Amino acid sequence: MVIELRELARRENEQTEWKENVADIDDVVATLCAFANDLQNLGGGYVVCGAKEAKDEHGFPILVRSGLTANRLKEIEGTVLVRCRERVSPPIAPLVEELESGDPERRILVFVQPATGTAHSFRRGHDGAKHFVRVSRSTIEARNGLLRDLLVRKGVQEAWDRRRCEAATVNDLDLLALRDALQRMGVFAPEVGVEPYLADGVQISPFVPSLCVAEPLSGVLRPRNYAVLLFGTATQRFIPGAFTIYSSYPGIDRTDPYAQRLELPGTLIDQARRLQELLEAEAVTLFDKTNLKTPNAEKYPRRALQEAMVNALAHREYELVDPTRITSYRDRIEFISPGPLPVGVALEDLRMRTVAPRWRNQALAWFLVRLQLAQAEGPGIQTIRSTMKAAGCPPPIFDASEAAVTCVLRAHPRFETATRKPGRTGSRKTRRSAPRRAKRRPRPATRAAKS
Repeated sequence: MVIELRELARRENEQTEWKENVADIDDVVATLCAFANDLQNLGGGYVVCGAKEAKDEHGFPILVRSGLTANRLKEIEGTVLVRCRERVSPPIAPLVEELESGDPERRILVFVQPATGTAHSFRRGHDGAKHFVRVSRSTIEARNGLLRDLLVRKGVQEAWDRRRCEAATVNDLDLLALRDALQRMGVFAPEVGVEPYLADGVQISPFVPSLCVAEPLSGVLRPRNYAVLLFGTATQRFIPGAFTIYSSYPGIDRTDPYAQRLELPGTLIDQARRLQELLEAEAVTLFDKTNLKTPNAEKYPRRALQEAMVNALAHREYELVDPTRITSYRDRIEFISPGPLPVGVALEDLRMRTVAPRWRNQALAWFLVRLQLAQAEGPGIQTIRSTMKAAGCPPPIFDASEAAVTCVLRAHPRFETATRKPGRTGSRKTRRSAPRRAKRRPRPATRAAKS
């Protein structure tokens, strides 16, 4: 294997860690562990000891090859390999290469760690074992959602929507709702009934697991989380955060004294249908007879509202108890979906570029697609952008944090102009002008009495 440092320097830094002096050997081992875990699906990475990236006097990137002495090189190599065997579980065995530094008394040490199919943990000093991952250019401990995503990716843990709901049984499923969904998908056979679809191992499609799974010891059938979300008789009893709050304010913020606030419980299908009705009322049309080119203007395109709503429901983390929130203001609608972005989706890509289809809850998504609530190929973000642009609306605004992902759809500019004019409320199409007053005939002047 031939390693060229200049080629490494040209790559994205997500795959290369530069350590000039190697002040902490545990940092090297933690980074190698992160490359082995390969959360970002990059194939692994390199840790270069004895070199660093810098800039010349003109601001262009250059490589500084300081190198390591022979004793220091052997010390780092031996210690790193020992800790990779003894403190990383399961152990890893990175490849080692020595490169010329330009100084015959010094060399550069490179550790090459390919990605593996296992989730590795590293015990640093007296700390307990922790999982490390590479996020952008940094090596960090995988916690909460990152740790779940890592374990799911490596097959250590099933995705949340595929796990069995430990407290629920088949009696907690609405069989009429299930039958209705199967009929709409065209897979229901009246002579067979619904009960066979509840058996362990019976799959409606090769792409989704069975609706229920039997416990290993007792054999009790437990519905999976996605089945409870879609067909549960008391969904919020088992998944407390699985409800939506829809609010509507007449102004541009929450300071208005009057607002409509609806809490929407029930299954995810029930919530989606109710939200469709509420958002349909937002997709009003304004008619401007003075504009001959585009007399009609939609406040929001219906397709964009539908996609934003489905994304908020389908991509959220249901392990969080926070509800999905959809809030309508005079000039915008905000869709807030609990949980961070799925692994592999960057906020900048969400804002500026094409985003590859990536579902957080794949089994749930499959049913939403078959029930015609979501698109099959998952281009929801692109659809929102294109439909908003075609309708003449401002582009959508996306934001994300560790707590939630937000999508903001802004109203067509013509609506904002109309609402700012005094005395003009509602759409121009339905506005009626005030009736004209009849002109009064002037009274004849009275003649003054002659004195």
